[in-house]
Amino acid sequence: MTPWLYLAVAAGGFVGAPSRYLLDRAVTRRIESDLPWGTFAINVTGSFLLGLLTGLAATGHLPDVAKALLATGFCGAYTTFSTFTFETVRLVEDGRLLEAAGNVLASVAVGLAAAGAGLAIGLAL
Repeated sequence: MTPWLYLAVAAGGFVGAPSRYLLDRAVTRRIESDLPWGTFAINVTGSFLLGLLTGLAATGHLPDVAKALLATGFCGAYTTFSTFTFETVRLVEDGRLLEAAGNVLASVAVGLAAAGAGLAIGLAL
């Protein structure tokens, strides 16, 4: 891996992490709920973006540095499996088993659909 790729990953992460924070804050301020809608929005949009980038990379429209910057760096720092897991466990601990199961099912189903849509668009471009 070249130094430029390392720098690209770091730069993407530098932007991705605060983007995640800002979107989570914006969503949770607008939606009064104990459910983790901010994390849901982050992971769905990140899944779509990663699908799109994967499609573009598969067709040769995304150079290695751009893949490192956007897919590995930005999406890696932006999306958050650990927060999704923590918030789901918190729902279980609070006795909200139906909400926890719904969070898991909706996050996986909608995330996969978003990734698939992004991939289809990326392949079509």
